[in-house]
Amino acid sequence: MDILAMIGSIFGVGAVVGGVLTAMSARIVTQYEKGLVFRFGRVAGTRDPGLRMLIPFVDRMRKVSTQIITMPVPAQDGITRDNVTVRVDAVVYFRVIDPAAAVIEVQNYLFAVGQVAQTSLRSIIGKSELDDLLSNREQLNKGLELMIDSPALAWGVHIDRVEIKDVALPDALKRSMSRQAEAERERRARVISAEGELQAAQMLAQAGAQMAEHPAALQLRLLETVVQVAAEKNSTLVLPFPVELLRFLERSSPPAQRQDDTPAAGQDGTRT
Repeated sequence: MDILAMIGSIFGVGAVVGGVLTAMSARIVTQYEKGLVFRFGRVAGTRDPGLRMLIPFVDRMRKVSTQIITMPVPAQDGITRDNVTVRVDAVVYFRVIDPAAAVIEVQNYLFAVGQVAQTSLRSIIGKSELDDLLSNREQLNKGLELMIDSPALAWGVHIDRVEIKDVALPDALKRSMSRQAEAERERRARVISAEGELQAAQMLAQAGAQMAEHPAALQLRLLETVVQVAAEKNSTLVLPFPVELLRFLERSSPPAQRQDDTPAAGQDGTRT
């Protein structure tokens, strides 16, 4: 009985020790993570999501997230190529594609990406003009993405997208741009008004030439004007009198004979 009890106790201790070792060696890697295994300080490989077993006291696992990380870039002050002081901020979307490189090649890849994004943003401000920052952001976003992605690839990080969020301008520049926009709109309004006057003058000239060729058209226009005035329910009707009619009457009437009241003088200077 003593031997059986001893054997049972040994098996019990072995089971307890095995359970403890199993618990120590079991690791759970979630779906959005990669497990990087270090064995005696060297990388032994990566583990996919799921329940993974390690060698107790030998292997050490570090989990690295493969989700897309959204990192806001603090606003950076800079001077554009056309000597305008602006303040620009952005946001960077990136994710880890190589967990080994992200852990080994750089001490803190999050901090490294943030610093590269800030320096790249300052550089892109100095290379661009103000109009590009305000209206051509797509090209600037692509250029900024390439500038950040070049060093990040060596760290096992892929830059998915970079976007410029806001461009803060000085108040004096905002007022100048507002005045410029108002002046531009005023210029357009004057040009449109002048074009309308020119077209109206051309149409009136054509109408006058047409009426000169056909005098009856002038009379029809006069009658139409009378009808329009009468339709307004006015108590007084103003009837225009054509100047051509006055000229016709003037030509039809005989010329007036003027009588000279001054008597003719004789040869001797006496009045007769």
